[in-house]
Amino acid sequence: MKSYLKEMLKRKDLLYYLVKSGLKAEHRNSYLGYFWWLLDPLLNVLVYYFLVVIVLERGGENYPLFLVIGLVAWRWISTTINASSRSILRYSSIVNQVALPKAIFPLSFTLTQLFNFMFGLIVMAIFLIVYGVMPTAHVFYLPLIIVIQLTAHIALGLVLGYITIFVRDIENLMTYITRIFFYASPIIWEGGRLLRSGKVPDWLVPFIEYNPVAILVESYRDILMHHQAPDLVALGVLFVISIVVIIYMLNYYSKNEHKIIKAL
Repeated sequence: MKSYLKEMLKRKDLLYYLVKSGLKAEHRNSYLGYFWWLLDPLLNVLVYYFLVVIVLERGGENYPLFLVIGLVAWRWISTTINASSRSILRYSSIVNQVALPKAIFPLSFTLTQLFNFMFGLIVMAIFLIVYGVMPTAHVFYLPLIIVIQLTAHIALGLVLGYITIFVRDIENLMTYITRIFFYASPIIWEGGRLLRSGKVPDWLVPFIEYNPVAILVESYRDILMHHQAPDLVALGVLFVISIVVIIYMLNYYSKNEHKIIKAL
């Protein structure tokens, strides 16, 4: 695996090119261009605010701020899943013609979505200012949470990028899996309030509290809204699992890349 990592480092210029071209390609044919990176989170907030507050007549104090943090964090997760699952397939012509580490493609798409998330942070900051919620010293946990989430995305991207080559239906299946995680996680509703209501079956409680999406979303809210430290134990477990998966997948890529070429 060491030689595989060295080969990836040699291809850092290609990685830079793939990330740069991916950023340009996302809104190449739109009139608003990169402004969509700011507009998309705002429109999502308006849609779910209309649904939850106006239609369902729910939502509490500072709910739009609560909503934007959850949606921006979720958008990074969902776009990374969608992009990385087809990362190798998208560049199949290059993969078949040039000998290079195939893991570089899921990695490039994951890094591309990281840049998009940075614009989402700007939207978060705007809402914090509007609602007069000034972050405290706990905001210094923000880079840690971002690194842990990025690590989890890299692990997930490597897995999906490889599996989708052999099982093309995975891409369609992930649409429904991500939808389950969206509604099972406290993105548009408050997890604590739902659990206290007693309406959730006991077997479902651990999934709602400890699934990776819930951990990440609540971590952002803890440091930005609630002015408290995130659940470092849960974040640490997620980080360790992600590192183990990355090491395993890089080793797996290095030994099985010939299968990728045959499948394409």
